[in-house]
Amino acid sequence: MKFLGLISVALLSASASARSLKFMGSDSQHALEEEFPVPGDNPLLFCAAPKDNILEIEKVDLSPNPPSAGVTLSIKASGVLSQDVEEGAKVHLQVKYGLIRIINQEADLCENLKNVDLECPLKKGPMELTKDVDLPKEIPPGKYTVLADVYTKDNEKITCLTATVVFRRGGAFEVVA
Repeated sequence: MKFLGLISVALLSASASARSLKFMGSDSQHALEEEFPVPGDNPLLFCAAPKDNILEIEKVDLSPNPPSAGVTLSIKASGVLSQDVEEGAKVHLQVKYGLIRIINQEADLCENLKNVDLECPLKKGPMELTKDVDLPKEIPPGKYTVLADVYTKDNEKITCLTATVVFRRGGAFEVVA
């Protein structure tokens, strides 16, 4: 799993909504599910409030947005690391097609950084990434849900991104909101 691939697969949004529930006719219980969008021209969401993440993502831009099957997707991302990221960092990737889990794997982050011309240790401070990804012309139609969770060798959260998208027949793409 490429580091940029981690960002690119999570560049799509999942939805959540606020609602209030009536419990057994008594007091109302409020359930609030918040969205945490990533800044920039993208539909990307953080899994949870990113306040304690090691990587503060400042901006992620996609072109085209939304992505299209058979078209090169250009990704530009910038952020700031609050500490060095050393060998042993991991990426947990989960992809579901409808309700069926098709990918559930953990990969070495540092090995995959080489695919985007980076290497560990990643030094504390600002970082930028630009990458083009060729999307296949034929993507099987259906709903895809992606979770990409990145953490250090000491299990500290680097970032976590999520996405839900629907590909239609003929390569059309829809972000589920």
